[in-house]
Amino acid sequence: MPGELIDGKKIADEVRAELTSRIASLAARGVVPGLAAIIVGEDPGSKLYVKMKGKASEEMGLAHWTVELPETVSEARLLGEVARLNSDPKVHGILVQQPLPPQIRVDRAVAAVDPRKDVDCFHPTNVGLVLIGRPRFAPATPAGVVELLLRSGHDPGGKDVVIAGRSNIVGKPLAALLMQKAKGANATVTVVHSGTRDLSAHTRRAEILVAAMGSPRFIKADMVRDGVVVIDVGINRIADSTAKGGYRTVGDVDFDAVRAKAKAISPVPGGVGPMTIAMLLTNTVRAAELLGEA
Repeated sequence: MPGELIDGKKIADEVRAELTSRIASLAARGVVPGLAAIIVGEDPGSKLYVKMKGKASEEMGLAHWTVELPETVSEARLLGEVARLNSDPKVHGILVQQPLPPQIRVDRAVAAVDPRKDVDCFHPTNVGLVLIGRPRFAPATPAGVVELLLRSGHDPGGKDVVIAGRSNIVGKPLAALLMQKAKGANATVTVVHSGTRDLSAHTRRAEILVAAMGSPRFIKADMVRDGVVVIDVGINRIADSTAKGGYRTVGDVDFDAVRAKAKAISPVPGGVGPMTIAMLLTNTVRAAELLGEA
């Protein structure tokens, strides 16, 4: 039988429902959590993602703002917008949507965000807190992966977890979360990447495999063991003349073939994507609570 589907939308709805009472408690104190996104240029994926974040904020009763800047914007102008949002008491969470054009240094952009408002958890201070096991916020996509595993009954504790991909957005912070001596962690973590020799030997050992390489359908059936649990973080557009718009979205896993061997697998779309947004909302509420205590 094919592996069970790990329903990211259903689990994301559970996470969002659990925020309701916290949002109500903030409202009783006159606080409405506010999320601001800065987007540079016309990248369609980024624009859709920011739109989805705004819609989700509205549905939860959070305030939200989108700052749209042209592709040619200077680094100084972007940093000025970040500084303005840092000083705005109505804004509790700030995200600078990536990718950014080449004239803007990503490290400068993420380091400019007030760490207390860094709901993406990209600021060096927050990255360090995650690594030592004292996170102010958990980065949204990695935190979403952990919640998917726990809430679908696949606790990573004591398991061999292989993460394919070493990005600063997913692979590295997810490894940091899963290796902690803590509930929902305690995994033995291996990170494989483009420089790994005999990558398949590692992925076949995995009890839990997280694919986050940004390469469509990279993980094939012969690269996994029977009974593996697979979380597919990839979001890739591929040409498809039969689909609306001429393309469709696939993950980093050859889904149908791998599902035939898997115990459980997250789909694309409908897996990690909804969880990322749910965890971003969670971080924004958390930021509002922390700033209220300061």
